[in-house]
Amino acid sequence: MPQTPADLLAHQAIVYQQRDGGAAWAETTVTVSGRVRVSANEGVREGVLAGLGFAIAHEWAFAPELKSGAVMSVLDDWSLPPVDLWAVFPTGRQASAKARAFASFVESQMSMIGFSAFASKGE
Repeated sequence: MPQTPADLLAHQAIVYQQRDGGAAWAETTVTVSGRVRVSANEGVREGVLAGLGFAIAHEWAFAPELKSGAVMSVLDDWSLPPVDLWAVFPTGRQASAKARAFASFVESQMSMIGFSAFASKGE
């Protein structure tokens, strides 16, 4: 079982790779190898459940499997750099009530699962 990010080099990875992204996972940079590269979270999930390797994923993506023991979390003492999440509204006009309600809902849900570093800018 990996104890440090460097230990990941001995394992296959399900690499979530966006168009301009790579497979380097930062703070302690480790460039992982993997026989599977996907461009959607669904592919990460399916690859892990098929036993093709490990992945970086949100707990909620594997909540039932974590609870049942079908998958396990590793490197829990390590964390990734934070990622900004933005709600962008059109300029020059008021955002719809539905759009603002959705952004507020996402913010409340993210806060409930531990993402508490939110800052609201502009109204």
